[in-house]
Amino acid sequence: MLIQLLSKALIVTTTQLTIILISVATVFFVLITIAIIKMYRLKAENKKLMQTNAFKDYENSTEETPSGHLYGDN
Repeated sequence: MLIQLLSKALIVTTTQLTIILISVATVFFVLITIAIIKMYRLKAENKKLMQTNAFKDYENSTEETPSGHLYGDN
């Protein structure tokens, strides 16, 4: 009798399964969309930062200074 009750409790209809799968897919779709939007925003911000004078000044300062290696660039 206990086995029959458990088997009836664990039965999932196809409509319930479809609703569960659609809701899980929707959550993943939203998360992936948010990640893609963030990626494009970060890419645009990085492009702006690369064009600023601060980055160019830093790049020039590293070219002018020696490498700092004790025995040269061997």
